[in-house]
Amino acid sequence: MDCMTSPDATGPADRLRAALGDESSSARLQTALAAGTYPDVRFVPVLVDRSGVEPDFFVRDMLTWALTRHPSSHTVPRLLYEVGADSPQARSQALHTLSKIGDPRGWSAITAEVLRDPHDEVATTAWRTAAGLVPAGQEAQLAEALASQLGRGGRETQRSLTRSIVALGEVAVPMLRARASHRDIDIRLHAVATERLINDPDEDFDDAVAEARRTAL
Repeated sequence: MDCMTSPDATGPADRLRAALGDESSSARLQTALAAGTYPDVRFVPVLVDRSGVEPDFFVRDMLTWALTRHPSSHTVPRLLYEVGADSPQARSQALHTLSKIGDPRGWSAITAEVLRDPHDEVATTAWRTAAGLVPAGQEAQLAEALASQLGRGGRETQRSLTRSIVALGEVAVPMLRARASHRDIDIRLHAVATERLINDPDEDFDDAVAEARRTAL
């Protein structure tokens, strides 16, 4: 009996759902691997639903991989719907999977609300996804939206935002300079450090912040 066969389940999607509920994370990992190795569009809703509740990082990563193995005509609409879910994990995983699929239709998930999501994990995933999917000609608009989040959160959140802004390149410089004299010191330092990294992407983030602190106070 393979990892997606259950005597109590009736169809392929039911068997997959049952197997992904196994107590063993290694069993769930193998199930997700099988779902991607032998894709079936009936699996898509099950894989998306499980991504929103799966506690194990490696299983979630395999679920994302499995979804990338299915036709984007089936995965993208379901993931776009999931971006509006109540669960922060569901929103974050849907955005992450959209970034991995890379379909231009995923851009429609990037709204002002998503970019300002109160949960840092969702927001950081949205920033990264947006930087990867932004259509040509909309980079400046996205840079302005991302720059509005400067100074938010702790080191990792700020580092993630900087990476997303740096990915947009020179188009973000005016937005950063507009905030380089902001009265909020966290915003000011973050803006200066991010511009430094646009000019020198090899510079360490912490070093850029330290140098910003030295020159911008």
